[in-house]
Amino acid sequence: MTDSTPHILVIGPAWVGDMVMAQSLFMTLKQTRNNPLIDVVAPAWSLPLLARMPEVNQGIALPVKHKELGLARRWKLGRSLRRIGYDQAIVVPRSYKAALVPWFARIPRRTGYRGEMRYGTINDMRLLDKAVLFQTVQRYVALGREGNATQAPAIPGPSLQIDAKNQQTLLHRFGLDTDKPVIAMMPGAEYGPAKRWPTDYFTELARRLVERGKQIWVLGSAKEVELGEQIAEVDGVTNLCGKTELVDVVDLLALCDQAVSNDSGLMHVACASGTKVIAIYGSSDPAYTPPLSDTAQIVYKHLACSPCFKRTCPLGHTHCLKMIKPDDVADLIE
Repeated sequence: MTDSTPHILVIGPAWVGDMVMAQSLFMTLKQTRNNPLIDVVAPAWSLPLLARMPEVNQGIALPVKHKELGLARRWKLGRSLRRIGYDQAIVVPRSYKAALVPWFARIPRRTGYRGEMRYGTINDMRLLDKAVLFQTVQRYVALGREGNATQAPAIPGPSLQIDAKNQQTLLHRFGLDTDKPVIAMMPGAEYGPAKRWPTDYFTELARRLVERGKQIWVLGSAKEVELGEQIAEVDGVTNLCGKTELVDVVDLLALCDQAVSNDSGLMHVACASGTKVIAIYGSSDPAYTPPLSDTAQIVYKHLACSPCFKRTCPLGHTHCLKMIKPDDVADLIE
C-alpha cells in the first residue's frame, strides 16, 4: 500500500443477508477506487463473516445492540477511529444513529442516502431513486459510485472464502460424509412466518429426496432447532440447527450439491458459498432481494396478494407459500 491508497470506513448493515449483499459494495470499491483499504463497522456476530471477504481489511465491532442508540459508546468508538485518518465513510443503513460514528470520527467525506434528518452527519448526501435502484444490493453498490445513480450499477456477485480445514473438522465432529449427494435445507427466516415454506413441505421434500439417493443437512440457528427436528424424522436427514457458527454454515454449504431455502440470510450465504440454490419466495419479492447467483432457481407463484412484505400473512392463509408443493421443488433438484 502507498500513501495514495484510499482508506474507507463502511458502516455495515445489521442482518446476515444484507451483510452478504454488502460484499458487492466492497468488491465495487476495490475495482473502482485504486484498491482501497476497507474497514467495516458492524455487529460483533458478523466479524467472522467479514473475515471471509478478502476485500475487507478489518471488521470493527459496533458496541451497541440492534436499534439501540448507545450515544456514548458510538462517540467513544468514533473518537478512537480518528487516529486512523479515513478518507471517506460510506454509511449503508439509512438511520440517523448509523451516521454518528463517522461524524464522531471526523471523517471528511461521509456518504449516505438522505433519511432521518442526517444533514451534517452526512455531507455527501445521495438521493435514493427507487425506480432506478429497485434492488437492495443495487442501492448498496451505488453508494460506492460517484453522485446520484441514473442507472442501475453492475453487481459483482458475493463470494465468501471457504476454509477446507474447517470443513474436515466439521465432517468429523458431526459424523458427516459426502458419499451421497448432499442437499441442504434452510427452513427458517428471521423476518417471520410469511417467508417460511411450511415445515411439513420441507419434510415431505426430504422424504422424496432420500428415496432418490440423496442425504439432507438441515442448517439454521438455535431458533430453528424444532423445525430441523421435524424434518429429521425422515431417515437420512441430519439436523445441524443450533450446532454450528455462521462461518461453519458457510463451509458446510460449500460441500452441498444444492440448497433449498426460504428468502433468508442463509439463502444469500448459500449463494456466496458457491452452492446451487433453490430459493422459495412468499411474502417477499425476488425482484427486490434476488439470490445473487447465476445458478440459483427461484420458486414464486406471483399471486395478486404477493409480495405483501408482511411478517405474517394479513389474509391468514399464506397461499403464496402453500401453493408451492414439494413436487414443484423436487423437480428442480438435480
